[in-house]
Amino acid sequence: MIQIVKADGSAEEAVLAAMRARAAQANQAIDAAAAEIMETVREKGFEAVRDYSLRFDKAEPRELTPAELDAAYGRCPKELIAALERAAANIRDYNEKLLSRTMEWTSPDGGIVGRVVRGLTRVGIYVPGGTAAYPSSVLMNAVPAKVAGVEEIVMVTPPTENLNDAVLAAAKIAGVDRVIAVGGAQAVAALTYGAGFIPRVDKLVGPGNAYVAAAKRQAYGKLDIDMVAGPSEVLVIADGKANPKFVAADLLSQAEHDKLASAVLLTDSMELAQAVDAEIIRQTGYLSRSEIMECSLRDFGCAIVCESLADCAALANEVAPEHLEIVTEDPRALLPAIKNAGAVFLGAWSPEPLGDYLAGPDHVLPTSGTARFFSPLSVDSFLKTMSIIQYDQASLAPIKDQIITLAQSEKLTAHANSIQVRFESDGLVKEEI
Repeated sequence: MIQIVKADGSAEEAVLAAMRARAAQANQAIDAAAAEIMETVREKGFEAVRDYSLRFDKAEPRELTPAELDAAYGRCPKELIAALERAAANIRDYNEKLLSRTMEWTSPDGGIVGRVVRGLTRVGIYVPGGTAAYPSSVLMNAVPAKVAGVEEIVMVTPPTENLNDAVLAAAKIAGVDRVIAVGGAQAVAALTYGAGFIPRVDKLVGPGNAYVAAAKRQAYGKLDIDMVAGPSEVLVIADGKANPKFVAADLLSQAEHDKLASAVLLTDSMELAQAVDAEIIRQTGYLSRSEIMECSLRDFGCAIVCESLADCAALANEVAPEHLEIVTEDPRALLPAIKNAGAVFLGAWSPEPLGDYLAGPDHVLPTSGTARFFSPLSVDSFLKTMSIIQYDQASLAPIKDQIITLAQSEKLTAHANSIQVRFESDGLVKEEI
């Protein structure tokens, strides 16, 4: 069951406080251990990566062959392959429509300006190990990179439970170039610095455990990262006409991730909140991860009854949730009021799992309120741009004096000289600076 409260100022603050508490999961011991691994790999290279892998995963790092990926693909049920292929096609189509292009145009001064868009050279994808395998995450990370034109995609995954057929089949479908069985902070370090046959990458994406997250934070600046993701979360805005069965199911779909997951309902109807609570109790009774869901809802779940849907939207913007569902009679009417969310799902037939698996937009989303300033992973995440500037003498001449004036104002004599030598025979700037 979930706690139901009426919005009175303190309720909103309680939700925000819970989100902040979930975000503040930093552990100094984990950070220190990750830092030690990063530094040791930087100094000793592959020798350190191998030692850590043998210690933590009881296996040496190795690269899988294309034949192994083909065999895994062949062992998967046909219906699973069909679903993965459909998901990959939708992700590819979505990102192809978003793809930025190289552009040039004539500036007001008559010069040519623009930008060149390039895919990153090499990208690493971390696929977590543990008790569950997530082939959908392989697709969500690798397919946008392929669309961006990344030259080489290197997937790393612990050499234990996650070396399963579905994950390897997804890597094949997505066009991953290399799959290396290595995990943990040592995998992050290897991709950051390069270690033996494990290459240095330009960007590292994908979720991992607390040690991987800590290592990614420390690697940032030496390479780019997607984000340091926190526990999953969903916020549902629903009116009195929403189906409580649907709303409860969607809240539970996030609560089952782990005990730190958050599921929040904002509504203008006390009757709906009570009906959703009853449905949560009923549905939890037959779902397999009931203990996890009960802990999640007890600690980080609630229903807040607001005065209006506008108030619900305002509170949602403060929370800035990873997933935001709008289950109202006219969901698009509320969309203009939404400023902060990772992904917005409109209407009763657009549940959050649709986005997790098949719709096309990425399920790698900002969490813990970071949707205020972060965006979802997409093809843009794997692109970089370079500015283009091309003037000739005729287009530079009318603005040369203004450039010199600006350079002189900043006391940069050589900047001013670089312009003036092109127009004065002695090549020297005469002004006192």
